[in-house]
Amino acid sequence: MDGDKKEEVTAGWDAITEAFEAIYPNQTDPKHYGVLINWKFGGNDPLDGISIYDGGDYWHFVTYGLSELYEKETDDEEFSGYGMEFTFRLKKDKYEDEEAEIKCICGILQSIARIIFINGQIFLPYQYVYTGQTQGIDANMKSNITGFITVPEPKVETINTPNGRVDFVELIGVTDAELKSILNKEMTVKELYEKLNSDVTDYHRDSVV
Repeated sequence: MDGDKKEEVTAGWDAITEAFEAIYPNQTDPKHYGVLINWKFGGNDPLDGISIYDGGDYWHFVTYGLSELYEKETDDEEFSGYGMEFTFRLKKDKYEDEEAEIKCICGILQSIARIIFINGQIFLPYQYVYTGQTQGIDANMKSNITGFITVPEPKVETINTPNGRVDFVELIGVTDAELKSILNKEMTVKELYEKLNSDVTDYHRDSVV
């Protein structure tokens, strides 16, 4: 009975985990960063957790918290919470401190989620995240990658949870020049994505524009 009750109240969380374990069946205990104090209890981080799977050449991040992870709380029966979760792929490289880079990305994902929670702004596929910063998003702020575009997560399709639908939206790191080309309407997000020809964020790549 206790096991059934636990499964019921973590149905949204379990659905996300199951979707990623279908891709990474041998990784039932991935890296995971949770929060000490939940957002609803006054915590600073809106996401309850972020899991990081080993994709071979990259780390594959997935958020837990933009959708309804536990009981159904909203009146919208079609969508779970905001109806989405973020994913992100970071290329493995010769980092001074790989753990610091992973934690840095977790902090950025929390920051973007905070925008959603506070402003209600949803990031759909083929949009961009531009703050005007020119410093890199990496832990040492030295890379050319300063912002993001969004695309549909290619390996995890929409899931239908007991709390509603959840789409996975992938963030891809892009350069300041690439973001400005979108802002100046020189190219669309889709066109930039095609030029990149990869959804793995590489801190050391050159700009494609």
